[in-house]
Amino acid sequence: MPMDPTTWSEVVAVQHAVRAAFGWSYEDDAASAEELKAACDNDRIVEEWHLQGRQSTLQRLKQELLAAKHVVLVGAAAEPTEVQMAMQEGSVVVAADGSVGACLPETIPLCVVTDLDGGVHLDQAAAQGIAMVVHAHGDNANRWKTVLDTWRVTSPPPLVLTHQTDANLEGMHNPGGFTDGDRALCFVAWLGVPLERIIMVGYDSTRLGRWSGITQPERKLEKLTWMDVVVKKVMGALNPTNPSLPSPEHRHK
Repeated sequence: MPMDPTTWSEVVAVQHAVRAAFGWSYEDDAASAEELKAACDNDRIVEEWHLQGRQSTLQRLKQELLAAKHVVLVGAAAEPTEVQMAMQEGSVVVAADGSVGACLPETIPLCVVTDLDGGVHLDQAAAQGIAMVVHAHGDNANRWKTVLDTWRVTSPPPLVLTHQTDANLEGMHNPGGFTDGDRALCFVAWLGVPLERIIMVGYDSTRLGRWSGITQPERKLEKLTWMDVVVKKVMGALNPTNPSLPSPEHRHK
């Protein structure tokens, strides 16, 4: 953990506020998380998806993130040219879901933080063996089952599993966050990456990004307001003396 657990719990607590705002069920979130964990723990084809394999993947990601000079977070509003311009020597990239499409093929992310609605772009990343930080929530259970069934027999990538409940699930983690974009920020901060090393590209709550999974545009924009809430919470936790949004060199729209 990058800071006092009590401070970080305020970041995670936003998930409860989001559930209340949208009328979503905690029980559904918990069921999806437990089912995803069980599906990977008991997988008979991909040994790397088992508990030990996921722990090894998480440790590798942590080591590479902490060793990086900069960690470039790529959000749904990113353009490929913006990603390339943000890259510096010693940088690694963490993409949020379908925004991996703004990275490939020129830039290979270290991992993708995803609830698996990124479509073909996720499949392309999986085929290259890019690690997936797969998130379970109440309304994506059918999706993660379908996607993992496909990857299992085509190109199974390394996995880390996340959830949004208060439960302690072995080999599954809740670093905080709501949308894939703010969850990517939570993930790297939870692993200990300091604020001054984080560069954010394509984080914009005022419009729908080209890499965003859009089924209900108005609802999606409402979700993006919560992304800003989480980002502000994380920045405040990482830098309590100045809990504002990151300065322009850290936040690229």
